[in-house]
Amino acid sequence: MYKLERTELLNDAVRISRLAGKLLRDRLLTDFTIDRKGTVDLVTEMDRAAQELIKQEILLKYPGHGILAEENLDIQGSQGFWWIVDPLDGTINYAHRFPIFSVSIAVAYKKEMLCGVVYNPVSEEMFTAIHGEGASLNAIPIRVSETTQLDDSLLGTGFPYNIRETSHNNLDHFREFALRTQGIRRCGSAALDLCFVACGRLDGFWELNLKLWDIAAGALIVREAGGITTNFEGHELGMDGSRVLASNGQIHSRMIQILGGDG
Repeated sequence: MYKLERTELLNDAVRISRLAGKLLRDRLLTDFTIDRKGTVDLVTEMDRAAQELIKQEILLKYPGHGILAEENLDIQGSQGFWWIVDPLDGTINYAHRFPIFSVSIAVAYKKEMLCGVVYNPVSEEMFTAIHGEGASLNAIPIRVSETTQLDDSLLGTGFPYNIRETSHNNLDHFREFALRTQGIRRCGSAALDLCFVACGRLDGFWELNLKLWDIAAGALIVREAGGITTNFEGHELGMDGSRVLASNGQIHSRMIQILGGDG
């Protein structure tokens, strides 16, 4: 994979995420339809509109590429490339007009993540990374924090959509970390949480029951900023978002201890 090609893919992902982000930002305070996929799990008209815009832009330039996106979109490509898209990460926030949400786009070749972008349309912060070339925020290089003690850390997390139906709901982990850190933040967009770890605003992040489109871009950005991403047991994160742990690396083993119940 040539550097020029990866850079071109990233530039297109940035351009497309800005288009989708503008659409979301422009419609945030207007009327739009909201449907339910579950008791807590929502989908809005704007999730679908942003996804359709992203799909059309990708296929216009890359007709042989595959696309995997949150709202029931799985296009099988013919060239080994696939785009992993969350058109609106933070749907519940958006539905309540709470202005924290993002557009997340990653590009992979087979199973290797090549590049990723996470765009916050409200703050106009564009997080980007190319595999092996580092991570940036609005074209300025970023690095994870240097916090070495969990007691001094600020963490991020989220809760699964089926929190009302299952005991496997992250509340026990939340309690344990709340007693051992300076604080926990729950912004409602896992992609942004990962980027906040990458730029040092958070020292670590954990969450259950995420999907690949939630984490593909953000996890790459963390790693390229010098952080670590694994599952709760410390194994490679891979394509599984069911038990996601990301940190600056300094507090990673301590977080694994607590997530394993050995706190």
